Amino acid sequence: MWADSRPLSSYLTRMDCPVMNSARHSVLAIIFLLSCIGMSSVAHAVDAAKDKKVCRVAMAQIYCIDGDREGNLRRIENAVEEASAKGAEIVCLPETCLYGWVNAKAHELAHPIPGKDTDALSEIAKKNRVFLSVGLSEKEGDQLYDSVVLIDDEGELILKHRKMNVLTHLMSPPYTRGDSVEIVETKFGRVGMLICADTFHDETVQRMAGEQPDLLLVPYGWAANAGDWPQHGTSLRDTIARAAKTIGCPIVGTNVVGSISGGPWQGMIYGGQSYAVTPEARVLARGADRDREICVVDIPVRE
Repeated sequence: MWADSRPLSSYLTRMDCPVMNSARHSVLAIIFLLSCIGMSSVAHAVDAAKDKKVCRVAMAQIYCIDGDREGNLRRIENAVEEASAKGAEIVCLPETCLYGWVNAKAHELAHPIPGKDTDALSEIAKKNRVFLSVGLSEKEGDQLYDSVVLIDDEGELILKHRKMNVLTHLMSPPYTRGDSVEIVETKFGRVGMLICADTFHDETVQRMAGEQPDLLLVPYGWAANAGDWPQHGTSLRDTIARAAKTIGCPIVGTNVVGSISGGPWQGMIYGGQSYAVTPEARVLARGADRDREICVVDIPVRE
């Protein structure tokens, strides 16, 4: 029991009490040390935050009718306008979304890149001030490629990728295989692109990992029998997640909605369920099941 009638705290302020003066200085030293540690932690947190950049990306999961270029172009334009109004900086569209995937008529309908199709898309990107990732059929001589382009917000074509894992048995004559994996430096960091089946082709995924992108944009034409949906969407999610972990960056994978009009897979359904996934395989967003949706998500990327 404290014998003095004065409160103990009063001794902490007395400079003539050796014991309490020592204790007081010890307490102040501890407080000072803790404050330094706290400030250091805050500084580290601020530095870490500086290393992160958030990019607002739209997965424009639209309907595509095989061969209906003008209708599909209108659907693309409407989707981009909606995404831009929601603040999207990048708008990602599905695989071969002007003429349809494994549509043999694309041999007659498709244009070179750059060309008529990319000119129309560049105008849409420029008008809406967004970067635009679009899957296209590309004609070069007598060859047809399953390609994807990235157009910047000034309407400039800045990157093209040709699909490497083209599943030749699904269309005659088949798409010609691409042979390169590239990235481009943008204000969002190092951006790369693959196409659908490329993401479950181990060699292609490893090659992309070697490029060390900060963000990967992938158009999909993920299809299955009608009765396999919506469960088939889990295989799309798992494919994107595995690729994201291997490559080490977020992936935005945009699937189409509709059906295949010809070939061995005629009648199969594109079921939507687009996914945005982190390198840790965490799902940031999922598109609607078998329906149109413009899904906008903030993607953290390295600055």
